[in-house]
Amino acid sequence: MAVNIPTELLRSFVAIIDSGSMLQATERVFVTQSALSLQMRRLEEIVRQPLFNRQGRKLRLTAAGEHLAAKARDILALNDRLFAALQGQALSGTARIGLNQDFAEVFLPGVLREFAITHPEIQLQVRVAGSQELLDALRADALDIVLCVRPAGDANALKSEPMQWIGQPHLLARDTLPLALLEEPCLYRATALQALQAANQPFRIVVETASLSGLRAALQAGLGITCRTTLFLGGDSPELGAHTLPAVPAVSYALFTAEALSPAAKFLAGVIRDNVSELSGI
Repeated sequence: MAVNIPTELLRSFVAIIDSGSMLQATERVFVTQSALSLQMRRLEEIVRQPLFNRQGRKLRLTAAGEHLAAKARDILALNDRLFAALQGQALSGTARIGLNQDFAEVFLPGVLREFAITHPEIQLQVRVAGSQELLDALRADALDIVLCVRPAGDANALKSEPMQWIGQPHLLARDTLPLALLEEPCLYRATALQALQAANQPFRIVVETASLSGLRAALQAGLGITCRTTLFLGGDSPELGAHTLPAVPAVSYALFTAEALSPAAKFLAGVIRDNVSELSGI
């Protein structure tokens, strides 16, 4: 008797492997952590073998999990190619996309990786840089699509999300607030400094970095406080209530495209648009 393994379970399984944790995987498959746990329990029941060794918060694949992981990717790629072909989406050509660091960390390991697998005939070119640099490249016809963070109310906004103060609470007791920020130009940095200056809140920049990984490390080490949407910082650094620091506005997740798009680039823009609108837990 044949046993069918639902592709949604395989997709969630692969998302956990690629992201390294249940929590991070929820941002890729857009289900809650409890629902994801239930999915994995169901998958283990179907294959009748444990797929993970749970060591505290860390998940390690068993031998059966390793074997399934390799096959699951092939099954998902075939499924997605078949669906695309049936929908008339067997496209070719080049699609050039520019992303902020924030979106690169979310989309490169997930959406864009799957896109490259399911549409191998499309040449995908990705550029990661600051918003203004990417928009300049779009205007110079060096990019087809730009996904970046812009001020709230931007005409190209797909959705708006609130900014939060994030860091260790004990830092709030200091007379001069220590800040950890990305280098200029950065919308989050400019917004944070403007809010603090308007509130006459003393501050000093103790960590200045070009990378989100450096910013996360500074927050986890308790060196400073920053201002950002919580999606890009994970769950390790606590949010600080607005009553303790000046309120900060929302930002827009904005999608810009060239006036004339190839079919491949137009299709990718639609994929990005759909996935940004479904982002949750921010």
